[in-house]
Amino acid sequence: MIYNNIRKGIFIERKNRFIAMVLIDGVLQTVHVKNTGRLKELLIEGAPVYLEKSDNPSRKTQYDLISAEREGVIVNIDSTAPNFVFEEWAKDNYPNAIIKREKTYKDSRFDCFIDNGDEKIFCEVKGVTLLKNNIAMFPDAPTERGIKHINGLIDAVKSGYNAKLFFVIRMPDATAFSPNYETHREFAESLKYAKDSGVDIVAYTCKVGKNFIEYDKSVPVIL
Repeated sequence: MIYNNIRKGIFIERKNRFIAMVLIDGVLQTVHVKNTGRLKELLIEGAPVYLEKSDNPSRKTQYDLISAEREGVIVNIDSTAPNFVFEEWAKDNYPNAIIKREKTYKDSRFDCFIDNGDEKIFCEVKGVTLLKNNIAMFPDAPTERGIKHINGLIDAVKSGYNAKLFFVIRMPDATAFSPNYETHREFAESLKYAKDSGVDIVAYTCKVGKNFIEYDKSVPVIL
């Protein structure tokens, strides 16, 4: 995934889930945050950040905040990026398959459906930005929606489909992935049950630069 018209700035403060103040070329700007998550470990005063400048003059905010530096490492925070990253991975790993976004199964809507002939795979994608002791962790806040997706994948497996839960670790320096028991134990326990039920749990780190993000390598999933 490639971004255009990138600017570097210094994060000042977050006003709400959608709006932040960033110093760009010495001017304090109101910018759009492309992630409604907490991101408390990333969006801290003084942190270097990267923004994409819009070419739409009618927008209320000129800039989208897409990534932040943590100890010199760029971490992508754009909530739209994981699905693009996963789609690139799916095309590379299932080159002859039909890949559809936003596929509904019963009362669940999953991020992707891969039709690879005899293999039909419902896929849910989660973006990961939290890192503790080189272990990528999800979620960074309780997520009942995440549990609903897990239960839907389990149900799909019981109905004869394949299912995949794909964690896009939006940084290069994680050595493994683990659910965040401290933040949401129920999600972590649901993830273990999903694994036991036949859901494929996958985690990939990403190469992240000022103007791009792409999947890199698979890391162990520790449940």
